[in-house]
Amino acid sequence: MKPKKNPKADLTKRSVLFLQLGLVLVLFIAWQAIEWKTYEKDNINLGQLDLGDLDDEEIPITEILNTPPPPPPPPPAPEIIEIVEDEEEVEEDIIESTETNQDEIVEVKEIIEAPVDDVIADVPFAVIENVPIFPGCENLANNDQRKKCMSEKVQEFVQRKFNTDLGSQLGLTGINRVIVQFKIDRNGNITDVRSRAPHPRLEQEAARVINALPKMQPGRQRGKPVGVMYSLPIVFQVQD
Repeated sequence: MKPKKNPKADLTKRSVLFLQLGLVLVLFIAWQAIEWKTYEKDNINLGQLDLGDLDDEEIPITEILNTPPPPPPPPPAPEIIEIVEDEEEVEEDIIESTETNQDEIVEVKEIIEAPVDDVIADVPFAVIENVPIFPGCENLANNDQRKKCMSEKVQEFVQRKFNTDLGSQLGLTGINRVIVQFKIDRNGNITDVRSRAPHPRLEQEAARVINALPKMQPGRQRGKPVGVMYSLPIVFQVQD
């Protein structure tokens, strides 16, 4: 028996598509209904502005109070004037003039200036005006000759008194150098002896020899005795 309907006209095949289209259409209509807005005609007035509807702002009135100025200070109390009877004597202060009379001559006593000690610092031996005089150099004429004489006398004294065998005893070899610095003070005495050497025993020996130098005539700067700084190198060679 043949079917009565055409199989191509069967609508059940597309029922799912039609259902989806219907749901989409219903959702669109519901969304448009929710978003739909209506306005009253009385509220739509785009070209007019009614200023009468504005509330009048009430401005408070401030009252300016004129404060009176402060009262003037009371007048000072009147001075009490003491009335003195004519019979009573009143002592008056005598004001003497401070101006000197040209006829009067004031004798000024002699002004004695206090002595000022012009302390001169220690001067190096190379620039001293008048060098210290070593015993035996007194008869020389000028300062240069006395300077040369003093240097020679000091070197001869050190070479004669210094114990050069000390180097070999200490195990030193070759050439050894000892630098000594001392001061000839204002009285001509040897002070402030300092030495530098490869061994402390050499430093002690150099200080012993320098302290044994004889007293000299002090050096002078601008005619006054001053301390004179003197440096002396002591060089000796230890024989191997």
